[in-house]
Amino acid sequence: MAIVTMFLVGFLSLVSSAHCQGWINAHATFYGGGDASGTMGGACGYGNLYSQGYGTNTAALSTAMFNSGRSCGSCYEIRCAKDPKWCLPGSIVVTATNFCPPNNALPNNAGGWCNPPLQHFDLSQPVFQRIAQYRAGIVPVSYRRVPCRRSGGIRFTINGHSYFNLVLITNVGGAGDVHAVAIKGSRTGWQSMSRNWGQNWQSNTYLNGQSLSFKVTTSDGRSVVSNNCVHAGWSFGQTFTGAQFH
Repeated sequence: MAIVTMFLVGFLSLVSSAHCQGWINAHATFYGGGDASGTMGGACGYGNLYSQGYGTNTAALSTAMFNSGRSCGSCYEIRCAKDPKWCLPGSIVVTATNFCPPNNALPNNAGGWCNPPLQHFDLSQPVFQRIAQYRAGIVPVSYRRVPCRRSGGIRFTINGHSYFNLVLITNVGGAGDVHAVAIKGSRTGWQSMSRNWGQNWQSNTYLNGQSLSFKVTTSDGRSVVSNNCVHAGWSFGQTFTGAQFH
């Protein structure tokens, strides 16, 4: 019994450390204007961040953090650090919704903020101004990965056409960043989907007229299954709500 207990404690500690890490140093800038309208769309494919529930608490990640889109949907707590002239007290929690591209024409310490291997957040302007003054432009920050807290279930927006089902997955709780998706029609078995871009996942199977189920797996290895969350009469362009990580 003691051996089993020690194994469980060790395992839980390993899982916890994966997404409850210590503070890491980085830098932050801002973009998108005072109303954050310039942050809409983005490399994760979320489109209108207001209607998707992300609002202005969003960030574009540098190459080193974006991980070719696999970090889309992950959540970070950020606080301004070691710059008393510009920093404000407190911290923010943001969701990764975009990519901050490198600028190789500029040095890493003078405009090439998102160049590899730098860890950098390009925040929406409203959320940046909660931890630093506008005139700062760029500030040193500390960040840590935190669980995403969402209201309601995971959302599946079905785009594309017959034989090309492109499903945008949003509002994912827990780790937030989807790393694998499987789909099952009422007349098929489970089939793996492939990442098309951002958090858009594709299947080339003909699924018209079938109820659909999804299995979503995040970076921490946890999975949640939404059985028959899409009714058989679905149409392209519709959004459906499934289960959620708790």
